[in-house]
Order: sequence, then C-alpha cells, then structure tokens
Amino acid sequence: MFPGHHWLRYFTYALVSLAALGLSLAGMDEATSTYELGVPQGLLAGFGQGIALVLALRRPIPAWALSLTATAVAALAARAAMEPHVALPDGSSPGGPDWPWTTTEVIVQAAVLLLLALRVPARRALAALAATALTTFVVQGLVGAQQFTSTGVVAVAVCAVAVLVGTALRGRSEARTQLVEQVTITEEERHHRTLLEERSRIARELHDVVAHHMSVISIQAQVAPHLVENPSEELKENLAGIRQNALEALAELRRVLGVLREENPEYPDDPYALPAPGTGAAPDAPQPTLDRLDALIENTRAAGLDVRSDVRGEPRPLAPGVELSAYRIIQEALSNALRHAPGSTVAVEVTHATDGLQLTVTNSRPRQAVPPSLGAGHGLLGMRERASMLGGHLTATRTFQGGFAIVAFLPRDGVAVPDEPLGTGTSAAPELIFPTGDDTP
Repeated sequence: MFPGHHWLRYFTYALVSLAALGLSLAGMDEATSTYELGVPQGLLAGFGQGIALVLALRRPIPAWALSLTATAVAALAARAAMEPHVALPDGSSPGGPDWPWTTTEVIVQAAVLLLLALRVPARRALAALAATALTTFVVQGLVGAQQFTSTGVVAVAVCAVAVLVGTALRGRSEARTQLVEQVTITEEERHHRTLLEERSRIARELHDVVAHHMSVISIQAQVAPHLVENPSEELKENLAGIRQNALEALAELRRVLGVLREENPEYPDDPYALPAPGTGAAPDAPQPTLDRLDALIENTRAAGLDVRSDVRGEPRPLAPGVELSAYRIIQEALSNALRHAPGSTVAVEVTHATDGLQLTVTNSRPRQAVPPSLGAGHGLLGMRERASMLGGHLTATRTFQGGFAIVAFLPRDGVAVPDEPLGTGTSAAPELIFPTGDDTP
C-alpha cells in the first residue's frame, strides 16, 4: 500500500492499530456483558477481531478466516448462555441479545472484506462473501439459539456492500494501471516508429550518395583502359569486372531506392516545412550540399524569418554524407523556427575546423502567437540520428531569452576521432548577439 510514501504507510498502520485496539476492547466488553462469557473467552473473542483487522493490511485472506472463525466460536460459546425469557405481562416476549453477529464483529468483518476485495480478484472476494453468508446461515439457521435478536441478515448485507465497494475500487485501479501501461507502450511504439522513419529517410538520402559514387566507379572503370597505352588483357579483364560489379550494385541500389522513396513530401499538410530535394515532385534531384546553403537561407527569409548567416574558418573537403547531413540539420532547424518561432530572428553559423564542422542555429523568442504545428514531430530526432550516424553529436536547448538553440558537430570524414574529444580544434562556441530588443524577454 502507498508505494513511495513510507510515512503514509506507517501512519496507516498506526491508525488501524489504534482502531483495532478500540474495537478489541469494545468486543471484549460486549462478549462479557451481553453474552455473559468469562474474561478469557471475552479476551479471545475481542482481540481475535482486533488482530484480524491489523493482519488484513498485509494478509487479507488469513485475516478474513480469523475474523470469521472468531465470530463463529464466540456465537457458539454464547449460545449456551442464552436462557429463555419470561413473557411480559402483556404477553409479548422480550428480545434477546444480538446474535450471532455483534456490532464489533460486523464492523471488523466488513473492514476485512473491504481490504480483501482491494487486494484479490473479484471471484475470490465473492467466494469469501459467500463463505461468510453460508457460515451465518449454518450458525443462525441450522444450529440456532434461544431468545435472540437476529443480526445475520444485516451482517451479510453490510459485508456485501463492503465487497462491492472494494471490487469497484480495485477494478478502477486496474483500469487506470492498464491505461497507463497502454499509454506507455503506445509512446514507446510511436518513438520506435518515428526513429525507424527517420532512419529510413536518412537511408534514402545516403543511398543517393552511394549510387552517385557507384556510377562514377563504373564510368572510371570503363574509361581507364583508354588512358593506358597497350593495356594488358588482365588489366582489361579486371577493369571490366570492376565495372560489371559496380553496375550490378547500382541496379540493386535502384531497387532499394524504389522501395524507400515516398510519393508524397514528408509533411504534406505543414505550410511551414521547407521543401527537401530528393522527395516529392522531383524524386531524382541530386542531394543538396552546403553549396546550396545560401539558397536555403533565402527561401527561409522569403517565408518570413529574419535569418543571419555566418561562415567561419577555411572550408575543407568534407565527406558527401557530412555535407548532406549538415545541410539537412540546418534545413530542419530553420523549419522548426518557422513552425515554433514565427517572426523571430535566426542566426546560422557554420564553423570549419581541422577535425570537423560545427553548426549553430539559434532563434530568438517568437514575435507572435505560435500556431499549432502540423508536422510529425521528427525534427530533433532526425537531426540527432544524422549526427550520431556520423560519429558526431547534437544538443538542443532553450535559451535564457526564450528562444531555442541547436548546436551540432560533425567529424570531417564522418568518423569520430577516437583519441580526442569531438570538436577539438574548433573555435570557442560563438556568441550569438541579436539586435537590441530581439533577445529581451
């Protein structure tokens, strides 16, 4: 009970123990005064119920058995003390004591059944209720006693209400638990599906890059014999084999691309998404590189953002996958700024270092209300996947001014440097300064 709240559990134990002590004393007094039992019998009857109530907090089934047994034993012991009552002058017969259930016993049995119904399946709680009713019928209906006031029907009715309440509460708790588990599973499945979609999208683009290189290999292998005077037959045979293997690999890549490509753009209903070359209406367009960064920034400005760009360091040759991923990361960051920070100022910095490329895209707080995004919510996940795939890293966080910053580092060859941290040799993180007023909360 009460997982994670030890003090509340201990408080519950103390409160139930005090209630059990009070009910035990009341039950002992009722047994000795009403049923005229001896003190030892009264102690057993009273404290048997108290112990059952405390035990029900951890072991409800043994507690129910103890409470029912104590009630039946006390009722049978009191039966012998019930003498016939002399008729009153008006001919009526005075009522006898409450039997076979006393008030204390009814309260304890109902509480125990309530706790039992909260802990065990409904069929077991109903079985315990049926056993309680059967015991009451046997003691009161079959064994019987002399003059007494029947409490069997009332006791069974109260116990039935306790079982129904406990079963309903348990069912509600189970339904809530199942709902939480289902939501958790759904979120995990959605995250997994999103991850697979992003990896598939990245794979489509990288397959384009690989296909380009395979085409170059095929052409070079075909041209190479003409560049050598009197090439040997072995050389011609090897180059022909290289060309044939390249063509076969290229054909397989085309089949894979046919499966991976989508007919529609990634965000068909998102007016803020920037078009991605290689998808949509021009599926065979070449994959973009950083040479097209200026065109991307101009398109973003035309969409309504104030974009400032800055390229630092001496540009160095980069692996095709690094060029493509760098372009896509900046493109996605600008798309996110369009969706979530309309009217903001965006600073884009590309820093060339000896060991890689550092990208920084920071936007100020939005100037107007943010409309609901219709995108699939894959942006940050896709950017992280691209950086991780190349051995780099990416961080995305909110700024103190209410904007958002994305910082990524991509190794120059698309492979993490094992002997030194990523980003070694890069300049210090650039300080992004917006015009006066743009960065004030």
